[in-house]
Amino acid sequence: MKKSRFTESKIVSILKEADSGMQVKELCRKHGISDATYYNWKAKYGGLDASELKRLKELEAENAKLKRMYADLALENSAMKDLITKKL
Repeated sequence: MKKSRFTESKIVSILKEADSGMQVKELCRKHGISDATYYNWKAKYGGLDASELKRLKELEAENAKLKRMYADLALENSAMKDLITKKL
């Protein structure tokens, strides 16, 4: 996946500029982004503060770790079941 040239905190600050009354077209032109990018960011980060964004990233990282752990355990469980059925 392509790395964004904008950090999450920068994205939040851009969204706050729009909330302060700046027009979306001007904001997009100023920062060199498309309207679609702005609205995607608004859908994902709209209404978040920097502290909430940090917590969201922590939760996403924890969720990814738990998914990997589950996948490993499910694979191990499946291998054990196959081994048991082959022995019988």
